[in-house]
Amino acid sequence: MNQQYPSALLEKAINEFSKLPGIGRKTALRLVLHLLRQDSATVEAFGGSVIRLRNEVKYCNVCHNISDTDVCQICANPARDASTICVVENIRDVMIIESTQQFRGLYHVLGGVISPMDGIGPGDLQIESLVNRASAGDIKEVILALSTTMEGDTTNFYIYRKLEKLGVKLSILARGVSIGDELEYTDEVTLGRSIVNRTVFTGTI
Repeated sequence: MNQQYPSALLEKAINEFSKLPGIGRKTALRLVLHLLRQDSATVEAFGGSVIRLRNEVKYCNVCHNISDTDVCQICANPARDASTICVVENIRDVMIIESTQQFRGLYHVLGGVISPMDGIGPGDLQIESLVNRASAGDIKEVILALSTTMEGDTTNFYIYRKLEKLGVKLSILARGVSIGDELEYTDEVTLGRSIVNRTVFTGTI
């Protein structure tokens, strides 16, 4: 039985909130009713921040991390080790690795992993720009920090084949993360150790 709403505006707001990942209609209703209880200034600030995020946020020209400027704070930081790049699937992974405080190099955000089942090929990812960075000659080590899934391993191997002749050291996180786990669900201590204890990647697991 469909829920009947006393207001078309209420229903539209619920419909929009329920499009967010992990938000069902009951949670959407709770969130919308919460906003209705707030004063206009609070709701306008909330809505304005989302609109500004969508319209004004940038992606780093170097590593493709989310940024307020053309080059992100990590890439622009002279204290970071610019000779080491950690390759991750998404922006969330950068935040997770940063929280370990065990990595002082730079990042490269692929924007996903190779997944033929989902129609995602190498050309859909930021792999070519990674090859260009490695080809410049300033990179000594590339750390592959993708999830230990079939798609992650396929992407690792593809990158390995692209970089193996450039003379760059290729490493992979120590397998303290269970097969199939993503970085998001790994505790900081385990992830930190897997970064410190990373091993040379030779194209095989």
